[in-house]
Order: sequence, then C-alpha cells, then structure tokens
Amino acid sequence: MQQISSFIILNMKKIIKILDMFGIMSKITRRNLEEFIQKYTNKGKTLDIGCANARYFKYFPNRVGIDIKKTPAVDIVADAHDLHMFQDERFDCILCTEVLEHLHTPQKAINEMHRVLKKNGILIITTRFLFPLHDIPGDYYRFTKYGLKHLLSNFEIIEMKEEVNTLGAIAVLLQRIGFQCETLYFKPFRLFWLLLARLVYLFSFIITEEYGEVGETGNKIKIKNIMSSGYYAACKKVK
Repeated sequence: MQQISSFIILNMKKIIKILDMFGIMSKITRRNLEEFIQKYTNKGKTLDIGCANARYFKYFPNRVGIDIKKTPAVDIVADAHDLHMFQDERFDCILCTEVLEHLHTPQKAINEMHRVLKKNGILIITTRFLFPLHDIPGDYYRFTKYGLKHLLSNFEIIEMKEEVNTLGAIAVLLQRIGFQCETLYFKPFRLFWLLLARLVYLFSFIITEEYGEVGETGNKIKIKNIMSSGYYAACKKVK
C-alpha cells in the first residue's frame, strides 16, 4: 500500500495530465455552460457583469466588462447593485454568469440590469442551485427555478433550463469534493472523487421518473429534474 501511495505521489503530475486528456480534470458543468452562452452570441453593445477574465469575449465582441476586482479584462470596477455610471437603456445585451449567488441583494441588481438594458434587449444569466460554498465569504444564495422566475418577473423568459439532471447534480457535487476537499490528509485521494464523479455522470440517464412532492396520501407530482447544480436563463426586456 505504501509503495502504491509513493508511486502515485511521485507521478502525480503525469497522472493528472493523462486524466486531463480524457476530461476527468475538467469541470462537468463547463461544456454545458459554454454551449448555452454560445447560442446567444450577440454583436450588439454588451454589459459583461462579473466578467473576471472575459472568458466569453469571443461571443460578445462589443462588450464592456465590469467586476468588483480589477483585471486586464475589466473595463470598469463596479458593483452590479449600482450601475449608475450607465444611462437607461444603454445595452443590447447583458451577460451575467455565475454572479447572482454572490450578490447580497439580488433583486436590486436585477432591477439595475433591467434599467440599463434596451427594450427587446437580451439578459443571459446563470446561477447555482445545488452547489458547495465557493468564492467565500461572498457566497450568499442558491436559487430554485421558481425563485429565479420570480426575480426575473419583469422580463419575458425565452429559455430556462437545468445545467445538469438529478444524478448529474450528484456528480458535480462529487467532483467539487475532489476539487475543494482533502481526504484523510492524502491529496492524491482527490482522484477517487473525480473518477467517481465521472462514473456517476455517465449513468445519469437511469432515473426515469421524478416527483416534486410525495405526500402522506401517496399523491405524486411529476417534475423534471428535482436536483440540478444550477440554472441557465435567457430573457427579453419587453417593458
């Protein structure tokens, strides 16, 4: 056992490189998120909220990036709760990915987005539902699709979808354990979680029926995906 552990430790970089070639080390959610955002490519004036390093620049070339921290991709250091530097109906499109859960007053920020978006403009927003703490301490909320619809009630929702299905959500959580936790003080153990996550994700199709409620009387309300790691939404400003 000790020899196996020593071998893993000495060859950790090589093992990680091999696993990365097969996508084991990449985030399960990354491809789904990219595919959703790509569908809403926009050449109009775009406000990229929480842009960080402008990962999606290629889909929104005419962008203004804002974030609370300065990076080379950030044009204006600003808080989404207060977009006073922009006039009403300034933007054709707003991109807000993985930000909403980090806003202490999300409705206030949503209202600001609505204000600076042109009529018939598009808001693309993604956020977390079942997901570990991250970017602490600024991690405040998790949203069901019903809560998200309520926040976006001033918009016409074009599309809202789960990031992954129910077992996919479990796979994402297992992968985050591998990314964010240390098991038995043995760092190479993270490979166990990452491989288990991929295995679970591979069989995420096996659940055939899901129910939003199971009451004492036995009544069952069918629903699609009782669990997901997050939601994606595309909305239009109609008023």
